[in-house]
Amino acid sequence: MRIWSWIWRGLLATLILLLLVPVVIPPFFDRIYYRGPVSGHFDGQRFFNPDGEQGTGGARKRTPLGMAWRMMTIKDQEPWPAHVATQPGYPASAGVTCPLKPARALENWARCVAKADPKRMFVTWIGHSTVLVQAGGINILTDPIYAERAGPWGLLGPKRVRDPGIAFDDLPKIDLVLVSHNHWDHMDLPTLKRLWARDRPLIVTSLGNDTILKSVGVQAVARDWGGRVQVRPGITVTIERVHHWGSRWIRDRNRALWSGFAVTLPGGNLFFAGDTGPGDGSWPVEDAKDGPYRLALIPIGAFQPREMMSGNHIGPVEAVDAFQKLGAANALAVHWGTFKLSSEGLYDPPKLLHATLAARGIARGRFRAIEVGQNWEVAPLR
Repeated sequence: MRIWSWIWRGLLATLILLLLVPVVIPPFFDRIYYRGPVSGHFDGQRFFNPDGEQGTGGARKRTPLGMAWRMMTIKDQEPWPAHVATQPGYPASAGVTCPLKPARALENWARCVAKADPKRMFVTWIGHSTVLVQAGGINILTDPIYAERAGPWGLLGPKRVRDPGIAFDDLPKIDLVLVSHNHWDHMDLPTLKRLWARDRPLIVTSLGNDTILKSVGVQAVARDWGGRVQVRPGITVTIERVHHWGSRWIRDRNRALWSGFAVTLPGGNLFFAGDTGPGDGSWPVEDAKDGPYRLALIPIGAFQPREMMSGNHIGPVEAVDAFQKLGAANALAVHWGTFKLSSEGLYDPPKLLHATLAARGIARGRFRAIEVGQNWEVAPLR
C-alpha cells in the first residue's frame, strides 16, 4: 500500500508541475487570437461577459491551480462507468419513403428527404454537444468532437465513456459546422481538420476562434455577437450571446469569444446554446428575438458542485429556465453523459431535467434527453 501512496503522490506532483508551467512561462502559453475595437464585451485585450464575470470560473473566484486542485479533490456523487454501450444510429426514417441504408448511403438519403420536404427536421445526438441536424436541405453539425479525450494532444483530459452515436465515416456530407468556443471539449481540432478535408463545410464561429482553426489549415467565418452569416438563400446563422469563457492554455483566457447560434430554417429556426452558465438570466431573453425556435439544443450537464460550476454551466433547472425564456417549441438536452467533467452521476442530469419539467407542467416530449445514437423528427412550427 505504501508504494501506491508514493506513486499517487508522484503523479499528483507531476500534474501540479504541469499546471504551473503556464504560470511560470506565460509568453509561450498566451496567444493573441483577435485584435479589434473595444466594445461592451471586449476591453481591447480580452473578452468578458457584460452581465458580470461570474461566468469565468464559478461563483467563487479561484486561480487556475486552485480550480485544478478542487477538481481533483471533488468527491464524486456517483462513480461513472468506464464505458457505456452505444447503439450506432442513423438519421430518423419514420414515415419517409426514401430508402434508408447504413453508412455510405446516408448522404443520398438526406438529399432525398430534403427534396421530398425541406421543412422536415431530423436531429441525431452524436454525443456531448455534437448534434447532427438535417433540415432545409442541409446537414448541420454542432461542436463536433470525435476525440477519445477532451484535452491537449489526445493524451490529457477526461476520457470518452460513450462512443460517438454516428461513426465519423458514416456522417453524411456536412454543409454547416457551428463552433461555439475554444474549450477542448467543443473545439476538437483533429475532428475539424477531418471534416474540412472531406467536405469543405462552412464553419461559423465567434471572434478569435477562426485564428485557432486557421493555424491547422481550417478556414472559418468568425463574427461578433449579433453578426450574421448567410449559408444559402433563406438560411442564415446569427451569432448569439451566451454566458461563458474561453481558453485552451490557461494564459490565453478569454482571448477568443464564446457564443451560441440561431439558424433560420424552413419550418422554424434552430438555436444552439453552445456552452453557458446562467449569468443574470438575460441572454436567453435577448436571444429569443431571433426565433421562433422549432428546436433548441441546450446543455444540462457538468453542473456539480454548484459553487464551482454555476458560472460556467447551467444545470437542468437553469436549462428549463432558458428553454422557457427562449420560447422554444422543443429542446434537446446536450453536454451530459459523454465526458466526466464534474461530480454528478452519469444519469443525474436527465433525472433532474425530467423532475423539473414535471414540476412545471411541461411535457417531457418537448424537452428530450435521448441516448447517444438516437434520433428524433421534430415537427415544424404551426
